Order: sequence, then structure tokens, then C-alpha cells
Amino acid sequence: MRLPDLDLTTLTDRQKELHDRIAGKRGHVRGPFLLWLRSPELCDKVEALGAFLRFDSVLPLRIRELSILVTARFWDAQYSWAAHAEKAVAAGVDAQAVKDLAEGRVPAFTNEDETVFYNFAMDLLQNHFVSDANFDAALRAFGEQGMIDIIGAMGNFSMLAMLLNTFQVPLRPGIEAPFPDIENFAKVK
Repeated sequence: MRLPDLDLTTLTDRQKELHDRIAGKRGHVRGPFLLWLRSPELCDKVEALGAFLRFDSVLPLRIRELSILVTARFWDAQYSWAAHAEKAVAAGVDAQAVKDLAEGRVPAFTNEDETVFYNFAMDLLQNHFVSDANFDAALRAFGEQGMIDIIGAMGNFSMLAMLLNTFQVPLRPGIEAPFPDIENFAKVK
């Protein structure tokens, strides 16, 4: 990692409060939170948004987890991917679709709403705009609130990916790098 480990014995009262809240919700404080704690007020807002999007959004759990994976793969954020690939499969995303996505192939999803989400998300990420066809399909599948939650999720997970990649947060020990075209925070193919 590009910054030294955060010394938990020297946290300010505000940092300690946030550390304890994050640990209480998530069971631990690691990865991006050890960076965000360096900016306590941003950490407070980002953690609350991330918790809402992961645990309380109107989107089905499969789509919430898929939103993390699609955004992580777009940004080549291996840490996020490694933390959520198994969760996505456990939530019902087909394991082969997850593998295809990791390897840079367009997945053949088994659930129609996953295909709708993927097409919408990739249109927005790659083209910066969404076609009428992808917009209409997403609106039918997820409703107005769901679409707003999708945008919130993709924005939040993009920020997370940029943080992880910029500060080169390493994969946890024993975790295999998921993307064949990424090595040491750089494209190799």
C-alpha cells in the first residue's frame, strides 16, 4: 500500500468513533476504511452510503452484489472483486457469469434482470450515456427508485475502486488475483 498502515493507537476521538461503528456493522475495519478514516467526515458519509447500498437498497441482493462486481471489473479493482465475487454467487449470480466477467468476457446471465442491469451499467460506464432501449429495460426491471439506487451504487463503487487502486490496497493474504490482465496495479495485456 502506498500509505503506511494507520496506527490505531493514535486515532482521534472521531476516528475511533467511526472505527467502532464500522467494526460493529461490518465485523472488521480493513481495506478502504483504513484509508477513509484519514478523512473522518468523508469516511462517515461514505460508510453510511456504502452501508445503505449494500444492505438497504431496494435492489435485490443479486443486483447489489453484481453492481459491485461490474463496477469493480470496469475499474480493475481487484480488492473489491475479491471481497464480493463469492457473495455474488451466494446471492444467486451464476458462477460462470462471474468468471466470464472477471476474464473480460460479456457474461451470459441466467436471470434476465442481471442482463438488463449489465447492459444498462456498461452503457453508462463505457459510453457515459444510456440508450433509450437500455433505460426503458432498466426502468421496467427496477423502477424509478431502483434506477436511482443503481446510479448511487455505481458511483459509490467507482469511488471505492479509485481509492483502492490509487493507494494500491493489496489483496488479503491467500487471495488469488482475479483478473488475468492486471498485475501489480497495472494492465499487462
